[in-house]
Amino acid sequence: MVCALFFSLPAGALAKNECVVLLHGLARVSNSMGELETKLTRSGYYVVNINYPSRRYELELLAADAVSRGLAECYNQGAESIHFVTHSLGGILVRQYFQQQSNPLLGRVVMLGPPNQGSEIVDGLSPIPGFELLWGPTGVMLGTGPGSILHDLGPVKFELGVIAGTTNINPLNLFLMDGPNDSIVTVASTRVEGMSAHIVLPVTHTFMMRNNEVIDHTIHFLKTGSFMPEQAQ
Repeated sequence: MVCALFFSLPAGALAKNECVVLLHGLARVSNSMGELETKLTRSGYYVVNINYPSRRYELELLAADAVSRGLAECYNQGAESIHFVTHSLGGILVRQYFQQQSNPLLGRVVMLGPPNQGSEIVDGLSPIPGFELLWGPTGVMLGTGPGSILHDLGPVKFELGVIAGTTNINPLNLFLMDGPNDSIVTVASTRVEGMSAHIVLPVTHTFMMRNNEVIDHTIHFLKTGSFMPEQAQ
C-alpha cells in the first residue's frame, strides 16, 4: 500500500527556497489543482497555483503568460529551485516555454496525463461543428495528425517524470482510442523523448490530480528525481 507521504514529512523538512508552479489542464481552472497545492505546501514547498485562460489563446501565448507568471512569483519569494507540476495541457505549456529558452533555476517537472503525442479524442471530435468554439485554438491543435502543434516540440531537456492513467470511463473510446487510456489520453501518448521516469496508475484523466497515490508519487519525484520504486517503469 502506498503511504501518505505528504503527511509523514515534518514541517520545514524541505528548504523554503524550493518553489512549485502548478499548471492546470484545458478547460479547467486553478481550483482543480487545489489538492496538490495543499499537500505540496504541507511538504514544505512554496506553491504557485496559476490560473490561465486555456481556451482563449494559442499555445505560444498561453505558455509565455502562464509559465512566466509562475516563474516571476517564485522569483519574488527568493526561490533557488523552481519545479513544475502540470495536468494535461499544462505540461505542453512547459514543453513549449522551455523549448525556446532555458532557466538555471528550473528543477524537476511532473506531468499528469500529458498529451505529449496528441489525443485521438481530438482527432475524432474536431470535425464536429462547434468543436473549436468549445475548446479554443489550442485545444483543436492537440490531435495526433499532421496539423498538431505537438509535432513542432522536440525532446524535453529537463528532469521529467510522467504519470499516465488507465481508467477509461468513456465508452466512445472503444471507437476513438487504441490502447490503454485515461479517457482522454492514451498511455503511449503520454511518453516523450528525454523523460526521466514514467509510471502508469489506475486513474482517470479528469480526477488524477486529486488522487492520493498520484500526489504521493509526485512529491517523491520532486524530492528524489524518481517515483516510488514499487510502480516505477
